[in-house]
Amino acid sequence: MDDISSRYEIPRTAEFLRGRAYTRVALQFPDELLKDAAAVARALRAELGGGAKLFVMADTAYNSCCVDEVGASNIDAQCVVHYGHSCMSPTSNLPAFFVFGKAPLDISSCCRSLLDCSRESSKPVLVLCGLEYAHALDDLKRATVGLCKSDCQNSEIHYAEVLCSEMSPSSSSTAEEQCSQSNGSTHNDGLPAHNDDLATLVNSCCNVEGSTRKYNLGGLTWRISTDEKMDDYLLYWIGQDNSAFANVALTFNKCDIVRYDTAANQFSRDVSHLMKILRRRYYLVEKAKDANIVGILVGTLGVAGYLDIVEQMKNLIKAAGKKSYTLVMGRPNSAKLANFPECEVFVYVSCAQTALLDSKEFLAPVITPFEAVLAFSRGREWTGEYLLDFKDLISSEKPEVVSKSEEARFSFIKGGYVEDDCAQENEEHSETSLALAELTEKALSTRNQNSDAVLYQGGAKSAIEYLKAQSYRGMTGEYEGPAPDSVLIGRTGRAAGYSDEKTKSPQ
Repeated sequence: MDDISSRYEIPRTAEFLRGRAYTRVALQFPDELLKDAAAVARALRAELGGGAKLFVMADTAYNSCCVDEVGASNIDAQCVVHYGHSCMSPTSNLPAFFVFGKAPLDISSCCRSLLDCSRESSKPVLVLCGLEYAHALDDLKRATVGLCKSDCQNSEIHYAEVLCSEMSPSSSSTAEEQCSQSNGSTHNDGLPAHNDDLATLVNSCCNVEGSTRKYNLGGLTWRISTDEKMDDYLLYWIGQDNSAFANVALTFNKCDIVRYDTAANQFSRDVSHLMKILRRRYYLVEKAKDANIVGILVGTLGVAGYLDIVEQMKNLIKAAGKKSYTLVMGRPNSAKLANFPECEVFVYVSCAQTALLDSKEFLAPVITPFEAVLAFSRGREWTGEYLLDFKDLISSEKPEVVSKSEEARFSFIKGGYVEDDCAQENEEHSETSLALAELTEKALSTRNQNSDAVLYQGGAKSAIEYLKAQSYRGMTGEYEGPAPDSVLIGRTGRAAGYSDEKTKSPQ
């Protein structure tokens, strides 16, 4: 029980819940921690001493790294305690308390590896880590300082810090109010308390404050001088090669990156897989440019701002002269998306650490909102920057409508010049009284006598046109051949022995 109390920070969690007088609390566990859920609930209930009802949540509707506000609302929870790895995406309606866990870290080995990287590189080192290793940062700092003194080495090493472990819904308070609410209590167990603005995550991962530039990414925060750039730093990541590391590596893909593998106790500079990912994403962007029908996958119902980016994606796709459909299906997979074969590409609106959905086995590619902006904004080129957090893309600017006079676009996928459809075609009847009837008649008209061209060459401009071109259209009373045969009576009885089968004698 002492191990459970320390590893899951039972006293600190109870202090947070008592301080805010929460009586209905949802405990969210990922699949790998469910084995400890009952023990944690018992320990927390004993620490609270009654008066609070605890509900264990598992099998989240979307991603386990995000706060499951949908599941918590079903039990009228006042707060969610999130255990395990978290993307630290701002919540929309419910406050959240995060317990990252305490993954083991060999301080001595990590310290020597860090100093070796510092000696080999002429750049200053910025240490980043998975949130489950945040508890060991203070010990790592002390060990690094002591080893530098003994070796007479003067290394310039900077450390990122945990932004905070409490979060208030961003929609219910201003940035300053949210900061004071989420950081009003004391933070123990090696997690520092910060009076910085948590809501800056909603605006951008980088903000200039005086003579420093402040970065917030994945629950970590650090500052550098405005005279410096992130490219001037060597990034030293402590943790596994997971979605959190991919978020850092892609966001700062121009930096030198070293990853310390905590399982093998050694560091690696091999980032060739990062270049493969970037090449793959560039290919998907080029493929999305040729799509006529786009599906918008809603991958979260709790991250603040998801409705804004969904609406922005709709306007962007419409301005590009394409048709969009919004789909809500929980965690997407190849079987679910196969129910929408008319969609030639999907835009996945999710948190930053689950935005890169591997769609190699899917019928259609899945791209991020940032990649959708690159694909559907005419004339915009990829400069190498990469944004995984869709909140960095939210803007009030209306996308420009494609003009008929624009020149044809060269398609790298089709190997020739193509002309995009004009978005004004969808609005030319908007002011007439029969607009809906005229648009429906236009959508149902046959534009291509060759059905195969519509089905397999991306000729359909809407889902109804795609379905109309199919050879099988469901139940219909039109028969080209002779009348069907008369009704026949089938077999009766059970599968173990139908009535028309002879009973076998026992042997």
